[in-house]
Amino acid sequence: MPAQILLQANPPADPSLLPDSVLQLGVQLETKDYLASDELKAIKMFRRAADYIAAAMIFLNHNVLVERDITPDDIKSRLLGHWGTCPGLIMVYAHMNRLIRKTGLNALYVVGPGHGAPAILSCLFLEDSLSVFYPELTRDRKGLHKLVSGFSVPGGFPSHINAGTPGAIHEGGELGYALSVSFGAIMDNPDLVVVCVVGDGEAETGPTSTAWHGFKYIDPAESGAVLPIVHVNGFKISERTIYGTMDDKEIIALFTGYGYQVRIIEDLEHIDNDLAASFDWALGEIKKIQSAARSGKPIVKPRWPVLILRSPKGLGGPKSFHGEFIEGSFHSHQVPLPGAKKDAEELAALQAWLKSYSPQELFTPEGVPVPEVLSIVPDVAGQRLGQKKESFAGYAPLKVPEWEGFGVEQGSQESCMKAVGRLLTAVIKENPKAFRIFSPDELVSNKLDAVFEETGRNFQWDIESRAQGGRIVEILSEHTCQGMLQGYTLTGRTGLFPSYEAFLGIIQTMMVQYSKFTKMSAEIPWRQACGSINYLETSTWARQEHNGFSHQNPAFIGAVLNLKPGFARVYLPPDANCFLSTMSHCLRAKNYVNLMVGSKQPTPVWLSPEDADKHCIAGASVWKFASVDDGVNPDVVLVGIGVEVTFEVIAAAALLRKVAPELRVRVVNVTDLMILSANGSHPHALSDEAFDSLFTPDKAIHFNYHGYPIELKGLLFGRRNLERVSIEGYREEGTTTSPFDMMLANHTSRFHVATAALRGGALSNPKVAVSAHADESYIKHLAAKEKDYIYANGKDHDDTFDTPTF
Repeated sequence: MPAQILLQANPPADPSLLPDSVLQLGVQLETKDYLASDELKAIKMFRRAADYIAAAMIFLNHNVLVERDITPDDIKSRLLGHWGTCPGLIMVYAHMNRLIRKTGLNALYVVGPGHGAPAILSCLFLEDSLSVFYPELTRDRKGLHKLVSGFSVPGGFPSHINAGTPGAIHEGGELGYALSVSFGAIMDNPDLVVVCVVGDGEAETGPTSTAWHGFKYIDPAESGAVLPIVHVNGFKISERTIYGTMDDKEIIALFTGYGYQVRIIEDLEHIDNDLAASFDWALGEIKKIQSAARSGKPIVKPRWPVLILRSPKGLGGPKSFHGEFIEGSFHSHQVPLPGAKKDAEELAALQAWLKSYSPQELFTPEGVPVPEVLSIVPDVAGQRLGQKKESFAGYAPLKVPEWEGFGVEQGSQESCMKAVGRLLTAVIKENPKAFRIFSPDELVSNKLDAVFEETGRNFQWDIESRAQGGRIVEILSEHTCQGMLQGYTLTGRTGLFPSYEAFLGIIQTMMVQYSKFTKMSAEIPWRQACGSINYLETSTWARQEHNGFSHQNPAFIGAVLNLKPGFARVYLPPDANCFLSTMSHCLRAKNYVNLMVGSKQPTPVWLSPEDADKHCIAGASVWKFASVDDGVNPDVVLVGIGVEVTFEVIAAAALLRKVAPELRVRVVNVTDLMILSANGSHPHALSDEAFDSLFTPDKAIHFNYHGYPIELKGLLFGRRNLERVSIEGYREEGTTTSPFDMMLANHTSRFHVATAALRGGALSNPKVAVSAHADESYIKHLAAKEKDYIYANGKDHDDTFDTPTF
């Protein structure tokens, strides 16, 4: 029978207008005898079969259907896996199957408790999705044995959900990101519903807490919907969860405040009827919200549904052992009977547990699930959760306009970000449903606001942008931006994440987890390529002198450098034209983590569009205009890596022409940081011959680097003759001061570059050596006078950043 909804759909936006009964009890439904008897039986049998397989995967390497007594030899040598969350995840999976089969629902399943891999794998086996991607995992005795015995052993599935799990778009190794990933996946997917299970342990994380607001950035006219299910089973690894200690009224008040309609599911005796009614109600509410928006009459501040599923941790497992509760306690979190291989009592308890599922009623002697188990599996293979094309089919490359049409005149001054903003505006226009920018409230500050000529912000709880779509998602949570970007990218689209340089480190672990997922994806033949994940790092330390020390930190570069070389790219384009070329390349690239570092302030345009393109293709080149005799036969090589520090290198070269005209200087700019890696260590690494051609085989080299010097030392390790190299970069020195004082404080100023050049050049040029000490002393004197002026006047000299002339 249909659910009897006792609360009108989408009640008033103001929680104070909700009836007290709703705030105290949540949405009430009539669930008694909701499912037909055959449907209820099928769901219960599917759950029993999946629960059985999940438990067997943790323990058994033989005798996988327990057709005889279990012996110690049947138990794996190492018991790995997490049982406690599995029954709840399987329960949700079973009911999603019912809905897909009955209604054709287009759905993905995102699992926050990613360590519940046995739950998902067992369901994938039952729906015969595993054999589609792993032909050896057939839905029979042979395939079942291989799945069960191969779980959490070398060469088999790991204990966490990962890229090798069909249907997965979320790495299960770290908690907190499932909800934001789900919101990203449904953007521009109007017919998609992502059912996202958030464990009550995961719900304690900061990223999850903010992600609850994600629906406020979803326009129901253009995007799909997320149905969150909070799985409250009360415990994490060895302690109660916060949500597990909250009563219904507290939880309802919390989620009502977030803006949701809350339905609590906790009647264990009739839990399948309760969950089925709740699913139907929730999808009905989603349809009402979407229909209203798509008919041009959107609901003001719609209240989306959220389900709270209360069930004991480890439901159906051992009740207790040795006087301690297992089911319903933290003892069921991982392996409930860890001593089963050596302890006879535990072995007997394991056998009793597995036999309680009556596997002979669920599987034929050939190991094939009986028809009743399979009766809720969707008929159409492509509708099954493990075979959804959105999860593995890759992406359609963006239409990126030729960037040269946005090029800037050589010799002018332009903000790299303003130039990029104009290019991004055209990208949005060409890709109205396949490109989004996820920005933590810094888009205008970072001078990318040209995009607002073509699009707006997508903030549905703001009256100005409500129901108007918008390619820009601005939320002051780097975690939520990152999660949305991941979900958007892994379901076939392309995004950009611009941020203040100092704060990208907030999502470092998320970025690393994502790179692990893409690294594995690239090694799996059935996963197709996705667009790259693109970071645009601006408001750099070199021009954050007005915000102070807290806003000065280039450490995210090092985080990307530590990734698997084949998947990491770091670019530091030196001017607007080089940045346009780099952005165009990154938006077209696939499967990489791209980091682009630049300045939002106007800086010289050193190269024409044609020369910039050649420079970016090469990754580095000699800048003849700043070098002595076009850089031929130098005494010293000065290298700039980054916008502001490259300016200082060129200013130093101009200064040296006056102070030490006998010094022969070659100026090199590096825009692709990875070319410096030791030969063979990165796909972009220069050969030793090419490295020597660019930097000479034996002359002194001084690097003026935007990031931490230790990063450059790591990249260069393995190159020959490194004793000739000196490096300066960010020294963790800064405050609210002037731009040039930042250069002085971190030893990256033109004066520091010039003195390094004199010391290096003196090693091979006697004419330089004769006056090197006097020249160096004079330059240090200039630096001291400059600092005195800054502190006396509160600013740099007016001509400090005028383009140097040669």
